[in-house]
Amino acid sequence: MKAFQLIKPYFLERRYFIALGLASLVVVDFLQLLIPRIIKRVVDDLTLFQIGWQTLAYHALTIAVLGVLIACFRYAWRHCLIGTSRRVEEGLRNKLFSHLQTLSASYFDGVKTGDLMAHATNDMLHIRMAIGMGMVALTDAVVLGTAAIGFMAYINVKLTLFAMIPAPFITFGARFFSRKMHRLYGKVQGDFSLLTETVRERFAGIRIIKAHRLEVQEAEKLAEVSKSYVQSNLQLAKITGSFFPMMLLFSNLSLAMVLYLGGRQTILETITPGDFVAFISYLGLITWPMMAMGWVTNLIQRGKASLDRLSLIFSTHPQIEDPPTAQPLLDRSKGHLRFEKVCFSYKSYDSQNTLKDITITISPGQTLGIVGPPGSGKTSLLNLIPRLYDISSGSLLLDGTDLRALAIKDLRAQIAFVPQEPFLFAGTIRNNILLNSTDASERLIPASIKACLHETVLKFPKGYDTVVGEKGIILSGGQKQRVALARAFLKDAPLLVLDDPISQVDTETGNAIIQAIRQKTGHQTVVIASHRLSALKSSDIIISLKNGSIVESGTHTDLMTQNGYYAQTYQMQEIEETINAT
Repeated sequence: MKAFQLIKPYFLERRYFIALGLASLVVVDFLQLLIPRIIKRVVDDLTLFQIGWQTLAYHALTIAVLGVLIACFRYAWRHCLIGTSRRVEEGLRNKLFSHLQTLSASYFDGVKTGDLMAHATNDMLHIRMAIGMGMVALTDAVVLGTAAIGFMAYINVKLTLFAMIPAPFITFGARFFSRKMHRLYGKVQGDFSLLTETVRERFAGIRIIKAHRLEVQEAEKLAEVSKSYVQSNLQLAKITGSFFPMMLLFSNLSLAMVLYLGGRQTILETITPGDFVAFISYLGLITWPMMAMGWVTNLIQRGKASLDRLSLIFSTHPQIEDPPTAQPLLDRSKGHLRFEKVCFSYKSYDSQNTLKDITITISPGQTLGIVGPPGSGKTSLLNLIPRLYDISSGSLLLDGTDLRALAIKDLRAQIAFVPQEPFLFAGTIRNNILLNSTDASERLIPASIKACLHETVLKFPKGYDTVVGEKGIILSGGQKQRVALARAFLKDAPLLVLDDPISQVDTETGNAIIQAIRQKTGHQTVVIASHRLSALKSSDIIISLKNGSIVESGTHTDLMTQNGYYAQTYQMQEIEETINAT
């Protein structure tokens, strides 16, 4: 029932369509039940040679009219019921995507992309089929089956009882197999997720696979995962392969008994030949409901397994949420940042903090430079500012207000953020810089010039309308980095957070970008981490991190006199630049 709550709102929203569809389906079922009655009268009259061509034409026309009505009402129920299942699929997929966007970055650290893709495709398919055709088959099984049995009993009760002997076996068989099917469907869908993720990952890393000649090994890994998926499906096929033949067996047993017993009663004139033909017709009509029992079980078990999987996602709440009463934030922040004894760990149960006792104040318009060896915590520190992750202890203040007291949307509106690995969407360069900011088109070129991107873009045949492909595949690493920088410069937010923004560009371009960043001093508060220390030389404050702690802080001049990590690394890079220049 908990999983059903996911789709209940869509049922309520389209309740009138569902009611109309079910009513049309019931009408179709009863119209089908009238045809054997007409056939009975025709057969009886033909047997007695008491029918003329006019009467035959009348009965034929009646069946034709019933056929037209059945077609019209069948179109109505398909439009309403199958249409409802499509709407539920659409709404549920949109709801899933919206919910996933609310989850914190830490959730995606432990979830495979292939799993999420399977939820948005395969699981949605099973839910749609369970709602649409499942509802149809269940209604047919109840209405058509019950009504047909009633008509059969009207013809001959004894013969009907014999025909219904296999029914209890069908019911118990359905209950027995449904439990096994539900468990196996869950396993099949889990293996499908693994297969999807494996294929996605290999396609994403195809260049590495080719460069290292790993085609054979990766093909073997995929074959192993594929084999596991096939085996799960074969286990499921053993169950479904036993279930459906069982349904057919019991249906045919009913037909065999009716042919023998009904034929005898026709010979003994207990029932008329027309009754016998009509009885077999009704038996044919209930064959579908009997088959539908198995199909419904199949569909519902698949749908329920998928709903259970989705329910686990929807029951996951974001670790980072807006406070119950968010404090108002001015239209534009001053950009005053203060870290007070900030500690942070990616795992709440991890006693080894990634960041430890970080205390530093950045005044409005100042630039904070962050240096340190790989793994020292630079990126982690930057991720705390837009609350991609939350601090474990201490406080992080913006203009004197704790970030956790602010609405996330308001906070991130004050920040222009460039991550260490820039991400581009598979659109044009223009769209990747603007990010749907249609009112910022006039700032596109100035932002690109500051990021040293404009001249590069003009070399492309279509300029800013050049399609960059998946993850910006047609661009170099440096070009992608400059697109991300132009995106940040375009936003012109009070806080500019840059994670190693010139790591993939040449020295000359990097110096030009740094010069553009320096021009923002006084207008924007800049927090920048970089392995290229010349980019941080003019920062108002520079901190050096080691194992998550601040081991040095001060201006460039201060740190050079301390002869610590910063000074040693800076001198080494100066020597390298001198050698490269010669």
